Amino acid sequence: MEHKERYAAYQRMTEQALDAAIARPDTAWPQAGIPADLAEAMRYSLLSGGKRLRPVLLLAAYNLLEEDVMPAVPFAAAVEMIHTYSLIHDDLPAMDDDDLRRGRPTSHKAFGEAMAILAGDALLNLAYEVMARSGHPRAVAGMAQIATRAGSRGMIAGQTADIAMEGQPADKRMLRYIHEHKTADLILAGVLGGLALAGADEKQMALGGQYGLHLGLAFQIVDDLLDLEGEEQLLGKQVGQDAGHGKLTWPAVYGALAARRDAARHVDAAVAAANAFGDAGRFLAQLALDSLQRVQ
Repeated sequence: MEHKERYAAYQRMTEQALDAAIARPDTAWPQAGIPADLAEAMRYSLLSGGKRLRPVLLLAAYNLLEEDVMPAVPFAAAVEMIHTYSLIHDDLPAMDDDDLRRGRPTSHKAFGEAMAILAGDALLNLAYEVMARSGHPRAVAGMAQIATRAGSRGMIAGQTADIAMEGQPADKRMLRYIHEHKTADLILAGVLGGLALAGADEKQMALGGQYGLHLGLAFQIVDDLLDLEGEEQLLGKQVGQDAGHGKLTWPAVYGALAARRDAARHVDAAVAAANAFGDAGRFLAQLALDSLQRVQ
C-alpha cells in the first residue's frame, strides 16, 4: 500500500471510531447518556478534521509488529480525544485566547467558555474510558505510556512552562523543554503507546522514543515557522499569535534560517530511527520527511 493510501486508511479507522464514540445529540438527555449540548460541543471539536497525526502514529507503530491494527484503534481514538481536549483548553481566553481553530470558531467562541471547559474535560475522561473498555491484552501498558506523556510530567508540564515563559527573556533550555513536552510528548504518546500495545521489546521502545522525540521537535519548529510565515487561510487559524503573546519559539531564539536547519536535522534523526526497523519503518520515515513540507 502506498504511503498516502496507508495514511488515509489509518485516518478512516480513526474517524469511524471517533464518530461512534459520541452519539449524535439527537436524543433528549438523559436517555442518550451524554447531555445533548455537551455531546454537540464534544463532537464539534473532535470531528472538525485535522491531520490525525497522533492516532496515525499509534496505528503505524503498532503495525510495525502486528499485521492487524484494529485492536489498537480504540487507543488511536483516545489519543486524538486527548489532543482535542488540549486544543480546546489551549484556545481559552485564560491561555492562548484564540478565535479560530481548523478554519472555524474555537469551542469557547461557539459554545461559551463553561461548555468548552466541560467538553475538554469530557473528552479527556472519555479517552481513558475507551481504552479501559477496549479488551486489549496489553491495555494497561498502552494506557501507561499515553497517560505519562499526556500528564503532569508530559504535555501539561510543557503547557505550564509555555505560559510561565510568556514575555520572558530568551532561554534556550526552557525552549527545548517546552517543545519536548508540550508537543513531542503527545507525539511520543502515539508512538510508544502503539509499540507497548504491540509488545515491543526494550530496544524497539528506545528506537520509538528517538523517533517520536525528534519528529515532535521538528513538528513544533515547523509550527513555529508557520505561525511566523504561514498563510492563515491554509492554517485555519490566526498567524502571528506567538509573537503577540510573547511566546518562546525556535525562530524567535535562533532565527528563521537556523530554525529550518534544526527542523531538518531532527527529521534526519527521526528517519534514522524509523529505518532501524527495516522495511517496516518506511512509512514512519516518509511521514517524518513529509513534516518538513507541511503548510498547515
